[in-house]
Amino acid sequence: MYDTVLVPTDGSDAAADGVAHALDLAAEHDATVHVLSVVTTGEGATAVGNPGAFAAAVQTTSERTTETVAEEARERGLDVERTVETGTPSRIIVDYARTHDIDVVVMGTHGRTGLAHVLTGSVTERVIRSSDAPVLAVRARA
Repeated sequence: MYDTVLVPTDGSDAAADGVAHALDLAAEHDATVHVLSVVTTGEGATAVGNPGAFAAAVQTTSERTTETVAEEARERGLDVERTVETGTPSRIIVDYARTHDIDVVVMGTHGRTGLAHVLTGSVTERVIRSSDAPVLAVRARA
């Protein structure tokens, strides 16, 4: 049923819950796992001090995060592709899913509600609204 599973990750606990579900789903269907991390640009991507050093550190962290997930997938005998891109997370995720003909996107959500949700928005929510592929949103464990 699924040949390709996209799992976006930012290294957070919520993303880790999404990764666990994505790897289970991929193993069940012998699907290729696409691991994607997005280095955020634009609003919310500010740093105090040396922005260049901050961007390099975020890039390095994203590379490590995707490699860790890729290793988990390989340990389960799954084929895996990993990518780190720069931009607006929801746009990059939706574009990646379209470009790579992804069958399902599995992503964790922080489960924010109320004012916190209104102020920060939700990458997962924007992906759900924009993606041509089905999106499985995995709520972070309490």
